Amino acid sequence: MCKILISIKPEYVNEILSGRKKYEYRKVKAKKDNVDKMVIYATAPIMKVVAEIEILKILEDTPDLIWENTKEYSGINKFFYDKYYENRNIAIAYQLGKIEKYNKPKELSDLGISYSPQSFIYID
Repeated sequence: MCKILISIKPEYVNEILSGRKKYEYRKVKAKKDNVDKMVIYATAPIMKVVAEIEILKILEDTPDLIWENTKEYSGINKFFYDKYYENRNIAIAYQLGKIEKYNKPKELSDLGISYSPQSFIYID
């Protein structure tokens, strides 16, 4: 199986870790078919790898349909969602499952990575 490392703003990381946000939205879908885990890098000011989360499903559809199917656990408001997908025909939503929060957050260098990904990167 395969993991992706994703950079997420701390306020959304908190929503994910609390269980209120069960979908992570992206404009680009991972091309590999066997992606089953998402490793979360909390951006500034935290700048640490804080958790690993099971990916239950990857949804891909129009922004309107994705919102209808995920809005209850989106962790964001409709205005922000609409701005994010403005002029886009396709939306991607990673449905998040079991969360493993690290007791001690990790540095990117602990994973052999020297930069925070703009969207995501594959890791072993």
